[in-house]
Amino acid sequence: MIEVQSVVKVGIADMNTLKEEGSIRTSGLGSCVGVVLYDDYLKIAGMVHVMLPSSSIAKEKPLNAAKYADSGVEELIHKLKDMGAGMNRLKCKMAGGAQMFQLSSKSELMRIGPRNIEAVKQVLMKNNIPVVAEELGGNKGRTIEFFVSESNLHIRTVNEGTKIV
Repeated sequence: MIEVQSVVKVGIADMNTLKEEGSIRTSGLGSCVGVVLYDDYLKIAGMVHVMLPSSSIAKEKPLNAAKYADSGVEELIHKLKDMGAGMNRLKCKMAGGAQMFQLSSKSELMRIGPRNIEAVKQVLMKNNIPVVAEELGGNKGRTIEFFVSESNLHIRTVNEGTKIV
C-alpha cells in the first residue's frame, strides 16, 4: 500500500505550520514571496505567502499579518518558537518576488517583487536567520512545496519544470 503524505496548504496572504511529516505548499507566487522557515533538528516548518512589503500601508482591521513581509515573517517566527523551534536552528528557503509586468514607469511603488524580497531579507537579518536556498526575481510564476522530513524545497516554475533546493 502506498502511503500518502498530507499536504498543508497555504493560500495567498496566508501562513501555516507543519511538524515531522508531510509537506507544506503554496502556489500563485508572482511578485509574492513564499518564505519557508524550518528547524531541521525538530522537523518543524512554517510557510508564509507574502503579498506586500510593509504592514505600515495596511488599511484592514484586524491586520492580516501574513499579507505583509514585515509582520508575516515575524509572526511565523513566533509560531515556530511556540512549537519548540530553536532560534539558533531556524533556517530559511524562499522563492518568488518576480517582476510580473514590464512597466514603462520606473516607479519604486510598482516594483512589488523586489521590494517584497528586500523586506523579507531585512526581517531575516534582524533575527539572524540564514537564507540557505532561494530562487528569486525573474518574471515567471512559481509554486513551492517544502517537505519537512528531508528539508527539501521543490520549486515549480511555469514552463521550466521543478527544481529541488
